[in-house]
Amino acid sequence: MKVVCPKTEEELDELLSRPTEPLVEDVRSFGPRMLVLGAGGKMGPTLCWMARRAADLAGRPDLEVVAVSRFTNPTVRDWFETRGIRTVAMDLLDPHQRATLPGASEVVVMLGYKFAADSTPESEFWGRNAYLPAALVEQCRAARVVCFSTGNVYPMVAAETGGCTEETPPGPVGAYASAARGRELLVEFLSRQHNIPSLLLRLNYAVDLRYGVPVDVAVMLNNGEPVPLDVPYVNFVWQRYANEVALRAFRLCSSPAAVLNVTGPEIIAVSELAERLATRLGVPCRFTGSPGQTAFLSNASRCHDLFGLPDLDAWALVELVAAWIKQGGRTLGRPTKFWVRSGRF
Repeated sequence: MKVVCPKTEEELDELLSRPTEPLVEDVRSFGPRMLVLGAGGKMGPTLCWMARRAADLAGRPDLEVVAVSRFTNPTVRDWFETRGIRTVAMDLLDPHQRATLPGASEVVVMLGYKFAADSTPESEFWGRNAYLPAALVEQCRAARVVCFSTGNVYPMVAAETGGCTEETPPGPVGAYASAARGRELLVEFLSRQHNIPSLLLRLNYAVDLRYGVPVDVAVMLNNGEPVPLDVPYVNFVWQRYANEVALRAFRLCSSPAAVLNVTGPEIIAVSELAERLATRLGVPCRFTGSPGQTAFLSNASRCHDLFGLPDLDAWALVELVAAWIKQGGRTLGRPTKFWVRSGRF
């Protein structure tokens, strides 16, 4: 698919939230309200807008899309409201506030806490990444629940394996991955205990031109910094596709909880990625670190069989990132730290 690089963030958001006909068809079967918990993060805004647009195209103006976040920035809250998305400002860690959540037929749990491992107690990772998502799943037991997880719950593997499938035994490394695996186990327990139709979405590196693995590499190159090769291969996927899969995955929810890997079909060598971006950006390419033999890699063949391949492949996405960076497009300054092997991000 050929996509012209957006010139503005408004154009980028429109592209990231553009629904497909299959999604519009799926949304026709949704109930009266969808909650997106933790909607103020990187993916939440365009996922909510995609749901709102799909509902309108499906002839479902009655379907209320509700974004729940702390919304400490009023500009972010206005972004949702002006697009027809109801917002609820709430600290979900507060049980008294949490008790006032409206009921829903579909719920997306997007909460996660990955960084600052060196300065954060491990209990913080477990509280935010395991306890809180599980408490929300239990509270929303009358709904179908899609709960975001991460490919970091898998062990690191060689590129020749093709990546970890949903049948690969988890092998989390570090506090973040361990707590994310804890979330999965608690959700699975609650799904069985209360017959909650649920799905765990193991996502590897969504890319939204303002952040993501290729953006990290492009920013390093533009700053004259060497690109680390400690983790020699990566998976990543266009965020528009990840948004769509998350919304269409409600039809896969089951008890016990189902599991679905979401990433692109390609396994990309970091060295090749850096060289391609350096050529497009017209800058030198240098490397650092000792290339490892393994990486965090997922195999999302099941996802691709169910929902089709991403509308942008990895190299088309790299071209978009290069064009966005070259034209001075804003980045979020929130690196993925894809090169970290220790699990301490």
